[in-house]
Amino acid sequence: MRAKNLTMSKAASNRYREFMAARIFLLSWIWMGLVACQQTRTEAPVVELPNVVLLLGDDHGWDEVGYNGHPYIKTPVLDQMAARGLRMDRFFSASPVCSPTRGSIITGRHPNRYGTFTPGHSIRPEEVSIAQIMQKAGYATAHFGKWHLGPVKASSPTNPGAMGFDEWVSHDNFFEMDPPLSVNGADPVIFKGEGSEVVVKEAMRFIAQAKAANKPFFVVIWYGSPHEPYSALQEDLDFYQNLPADFGDRQVKLTSNETGGTVERHQREVLIERFAEITAMDRSIGMLRDYLEGEGLRRNTLLWYFGDNGTPQEGVATLPFRGMKGQVYDGGIRVPSVLEWPARVRYPLISAVNGVSTDVLPTLCEIVGQPLPKRPIDGVSLVGMLDNVMMERPSPIGFWNGRDRQGVELEPYLAADQQTGTTPLVKLMNGLATRNFKNFRYTDIQEADFGGPRVWLDNQYKLVIHGGSGEKAKRELFDVLADPEEQHNVIQNLPELAEKMEAEMSQWQQSVLESLTGRDYGDK
Repeated sequence: MRAKNLTMSKAASNRYREFMAARIFLLSWIWMGLVACQQTRTEAPVVELPNVVLLLGDDHGWDEVGYNGHPYIKTPVLDQMAARGLRMDRFFSASPVCSPTRGSIITGRHPNRYGTFTPGHSIRPEEVSIAQIMQKAGYATAHFGKWHLGPVKASSPTNPGAMGFDEWVSHDNFFEMDPPLSVNGADPVIFKGEGSEVVVKEAMRFIAQAKAANKPFFVVIWYGSPHEPYSALQEDLDFYQNLPADFGDRQVKLTSNETGGTVERHQREVLIERFAEITAMDRSIGMLRDYLEGEGLRRNTLLWYFGDNGTPQEGVATLPFRGMKGQVYDGGIRVPSVLEWPARVRYPLISAVNGVSTDVLPTLCEIVGQPLPKRPIDGVSLVGMLDNVMMERPSPIGFWNGRDRQGVELEPYLAADQQTGTTPLVKLMNGLATRNFKNFRYTDIQEADFGGPRVWLDNQYKLVIHGGSGEKAKRELFDVLADPEEQHNVIQNLPELAEKMEAEMSQWQQSVLESLTGRDYGDK
């Protein structure tokens, strides 16, 4: 009996081993199949490219939005974007004036690298544009509004089309009501209407075309507002008629809408018009958001607004920072910035990390999976800010008000006819209602080239230098976290830190000047 049971036990044991072996084989086969499927999904993920819309205000200061506590300005759309998306509280323009900042957005590089020192300086044709990069990623690209990086006419080698935009409805400079705009480089024509609404309506027309073609879109809208001279609809002016009688109680200089020359006016009257332009611009952003929502596009559209520099002198009334447009203190370079992307930024975020306009290109490159251009890039990707994992900036930001070399005749980078503008504006310059551009060739680096107001900003301290590079230069060091108004120069308390920061800045300036000589253009 026992022998029989033992024999049965061995047989059962053999059957059990065979069953387990078959089961293990089957489970292994299933497991390997699942792993293979996972690997396939990892190696070839299905990613829907986001649509991207960049919006830029012209001379819009940090405090001139409701969400930053302005006592009078009405910006309900920007306020809502700040409440629902990513609010960047320490965002800067690369320059305290407009053309250089615009160049920084397009290239991800400091504007001094390609000679876009001040307004009226063009970009260079050899620069790699974010629009060109987005084209390579499969985007339909378009520019609307103020360009100011060279003429927008068809024969210009620095027009939006040459820089990678499939279509453009653009102006060489700023514009007001009923703007004269060039369509894809043609002679300018008048577009009737409030300036901000005009460019947004043109952008919506392009977006509809891109959607019909089943292509993601990259749209750049650079407003002419709230740059002076001011003009606004009566409905927007009415919002501000009850400003306190003593608000803006001083005389300011600005352009006359009647003569195109300079006029003095009471600031309160000017601010009514300026605030009205800001409200109209805000409303146009709302038009765009509503359109994207209605077309089912808003969830996966990255919508990013910021200003191109700080508040101009005639607009300074409630600015909490030192300085203004044209200066490297925060009043000249700190600007409002809000970003919405519901598919990625799913809950409200407020970031105190330093960001700057040169960060646009590397941020978008990471988002759409494109490599950075093979040349020095000054910006960094802010994708970590979108995901709330970027707690500080990995490297300092350099600011530098450069200028053309003085006392010598420089060779023009482009022929004069290529730099001649065509789109008129109210403000006259040397009797002209249009603007011409310039850019020059540099073949060497001289000691004087290192001069000009400049800044080295890290996560806590800001070094400001005015003048040349010698002992006579004025140096200031601010703890911007403890002293955001930049009132207390602590350089005497931290001389070693100041020396270290100045050495880093000088090394960066050397790199910038080497780029200025054209050394980066060997390989795009």
